[in-house]
Amino acid sequence: MGDETELSALLTETRRFAPSPEFSTQANAQPEIYERAAADRLAFWASEAERLEWAQPWEQVLDWSNAPFARWFAGGRLNVAVNCVDRHVAAGRGDRVAYHWVGEPEGDTRDITYAELLDLVCRAANALTELGVRSGDRVAIYMPMIPETVVAMLACARLGAPHTVVFGGFSAEALRNRIIDCDARVVITADGGYRRGAAAALKPAVDEATKDLPDVRTVLVVRRTGQDVSWTPGRDVWWHEAVDRQSPRHEAQAHDSEHPLYVMYTSGTTAKPKGILHTTGGYLTHVAATHRLIFDIKPETDVFWTAADIGWVTGHSYIVYGPLANGTTSVMYEGTPDAGGRDRWWRIVEDHGVTVLYTAPTTIRTFMKWGEDLPSGHDLSSLRLLGSVGEPINPEAWMWYRTHIGGSRCPVVDTWWQTETGGIMITALPGITATKPGAAMTPFPGIGAEVVDGNGTPVPNGGGGYLVLTEPWPGMLRGIWGDEARYRETYWSRFDGLYFAGDGAKKDDDGDIWLLGRVDDVMNISGHRISTTEVESALVSHPAVAEAAVVGASDPTTGQGIVAFVTVRGHVADDPASGEKLIAELRDHVATEIGKIARPRQILLTPDLPKTRSGKIMRRLLRDVAEHRELGDVTTLADPTVVSMIDDRMKGTTAGEEG
Repeated sequence: MGDETELSALLTETRRFAPSPEFSTQANAQPEIYERAAADRLAFWASEAERLEWAQPWEQVLDWSNAPFARWFAGGRLNVAVNCVDRHVAAGRGDRVAYHWVGEPEGDTRDITYAELLDLVCRAANALTELGVRSGDRVAIYMPMIPETVVAMLACARLGAPHTVVFGGFSAEALRNRIIDCDARVVITADGGYRRGAAAALKPAVDEATKDLPDVRTVLVVRRTGQDVSWTPGRDVWWHEAVDRQSPRHEAQAHDSEHPLYVMYTSGTTAKPKGILHTTGGYLTHVAATHRLIFDIKPETDVFWTAADIGWVTGHSYIVYGPLANGTTSVMYEGTPDAGGRDRWWRIVEDHGVTVLYTAPTTIRTFMKWGEDLPSGHDLSSLRLLGSVGEPINPEAWMWYRTHIGGSRCPVVDTWWQTETGGIMITALPGITATKPGAAMTPFPGIGAEVVDGNGTPVPNGGGGYLVLTEPWPGMLRGIWGDEARYRETYWSRFDGLYFAGDGAKKDDDGDIWLLGRVDDVMNISGHRISTTEVESALVSHPAVAEAAVVGASDPTTGQGIVAFVTVRGHVADDPASGEKLIAELRDHVATEIGKIARPRQILLTPDLPKTRSGKIMRRLLRDVAEHRELGDVTTLADPTVVSMIDDRMKGTTAGEEG
């Protein structure tokens, strides 16, 4: 996307919501924060770091002498687990609930206080020490969404043993690749977890992944479902046998601010997954600050729910480390949105008095498809703030979220960030900045972000291009595990001195930032650059559409053609005549909203879209379908039959394709 870029109007919903008066007077962040951070951003980040407990103060806020490798709070020493648990108990807050844990089976719940969490973490740290884990050793965690997952992460952090959490929906081969890449010698897992009403096994995948890996000396297994599991004597150890008998006391040692905290792998479909390294002091400062200020956290009264999986960075930063650093009470939920009924989430909000909800646009669109009658049947008046994460949110979903979940009173903060950034980078701040349906808005205080053209020159308001980060930030990745050259090439080679995020973006006339999705998701239609996100937004703005995914497919005439996969409200997809009429209407609707150049070449109506267990649409598989290629790996899908059904429909019909 260079100077020749032609971006169609994305702003299909132009409403602007002023800061809520309630937040303006009581918010943690006040307007001067932007001016203060702009005047001296290092002093701003230092003041946020001072909110943590340091065993040894830092000598230098930022050492950027070996760019692009940063050292934040250089010379400082601290312990992440102490900051997340011990200090709250020492301050007399041990009786505060850290987690309202909700299992997928109805009635399977646990409330865990900070004092109880400290007890569990100390016991686990002692057990890991007994099993030979030392500072610097890597530990792989392949677990369901249960409290022991958090305990395992904090025990590793306490010992200075970097963890790599692998999402429980990943295959044995994906797990194996990650174990090998970071040379993990210990794996923590469970017999299984619950998924869509049934017990799903995990231990067999670990056995398969560690086959012929003699360096994996211990597999620590939590008994969650009671399934029978195979056992390797001398290697496999039950969690309850190793942990429960340990002392609830453990003397934590401080670690260097740049000591590795965790490695998180980004999914690789054709290339080797990237092991994103995050370290200790800067990361914890970043996630604690963004959690406290963006979500306006009041630890004494708030109940915070990040509805994500700990296997992703959102779970690391805003289920575990950010909320615990701030002494917050959180909800942690094991199951799917419809486990036990499609109103399960709203029952959880009502039962636990959730005040802040943070979830993904994909999930919001699923709730839209199910209808507003489900949330309206529950008391959601406890909610005071809503957040969006994971992908650009289309204005229609933003408005539905605000109206039907937030009761038209809750601010909606859309957030842009990545596994690589560690924490939120672009967002609104409640009480200070206005919000616009679909816009990420503005960089967080102390963050430098810009939209540039192909030459690295900032674009004017109303222009589009590449989203870059212009200054180092505390939560930034410190590299790709074991591959310095790949780190430089992937993130720092496109523009001199700028971190290229891989996303396209545009500025509106006010200078606010709108994300357009991955640059790979920008299609070239007869020389015109069109974002898949803007076509999806146009489709979803039609009242008949519940959800849409758009991909570019090879076209002999135009270079690429737009192929749209659409789920609709009601049963129109089951009626061929109604379906044909709707397809024509949708094509015209997109042309009206964006322009004739964006009219989809083909629209396929489908009852569902292929999604991972975390709710993300697998557009890679839809590209395979559109290009009539053999389908790639489907093991991470929540329902692998969905993509097969779509593939069959695509092969069996040319409905909606222009001649």
